[in-house]
Amino acid sequence: MLSLSPVFFVAVNPAAAETVEVKMGSDGGMLKFEPSKVEISPGDTVKWVNNKLAPHNVVVEGSSKLSHKGLVFSPGETFESTFNEPGEYTYYCEPHRGAGMVGKVIVK
Repeated sequence: MLSLSPVFFVAVNPAAAETVEVKMGSDGGMLKFEPSKVEISPGDTVKWVNNKLAPHNVVVEGSSKLSHKGLVFSPGETFESTFNEPGEYTYYCEPHRGAGMVGKVIVK
């Protein structure tokens, strides 16, 4: 006679990655990222949304992979980067860096 053992499956859901939005250009028309600093976890994504005073882009210092050098012109245009490695990432808008349009992503 054949004996069957019970089989159990355990499903483990990994922590869901999050997406954080950063506006390119403040609602009041200032040349800045809003918020200018975000803290995220490894695997999370930052989604930059063109808001005001285009054109904008995002250049992450030391990382061409995370950068988006192409300019966006229309309100609502977006691009995203997923940050997998812990650290601090400074980024800026090339056309408006001189005006202080600089931000930081902190991955903990």
